[in-house]
Amino acid sequence: MAYWLMKSEPDEVGIADLAAEPARAFEWVGVRNYQARNFMRDRMQVGDLLLFWHSSCPQPGIAGIAEVVSAAHADSSQFDPASPYFDAAATPEAPRWHCVDVRFVRQCALQSPAVLRTHAALHDMTVLQRGCRLSVMPVSAEHWTYLMENVL
Repeated sequence: MAYWLMKSEPDEVGIADLAAEPARAFEWVGVRNYQARNFMRDRMQVGDLLLFWHSSCPQPGIAGIAEVVSAAHADSSQFDPASPYFDAAATPEAPRWHCVDVRFVRQCALQSPAVLRTHAALHDMTVLQRGCRLSVMPVSAEHWTYLMENVL
């Protein structure tokens, strides 16, 4: 099993949306960075767990835990001309963007970057590094264990 951090804007899809429909699988659409896409397409597996990070909002940070519940597949938003994530160069035969589906595990009290930085064991966590803008990134087993035992 691997661990991940995935960022979402809470006004688009937040942890509360997942909590409201805990049995539903949510398609993680809209990732338009090749490295983040490659993490989903090439490395994520069903059963992997992820930190659900609220991003681009007044209070960013870890808001909960979710689970990967599908193998990578074509991101449906790339084919929808009405979507802000539409990609005219993508076709169903040759999709450019891939995603996974995730399902709610649990919500937690929001853990802001400032609070996370107070934990010495997390000082090298990727999401806390300056300039880190990826919306999908791996989390080390050591960081995951520390977060589960001491923070979340």
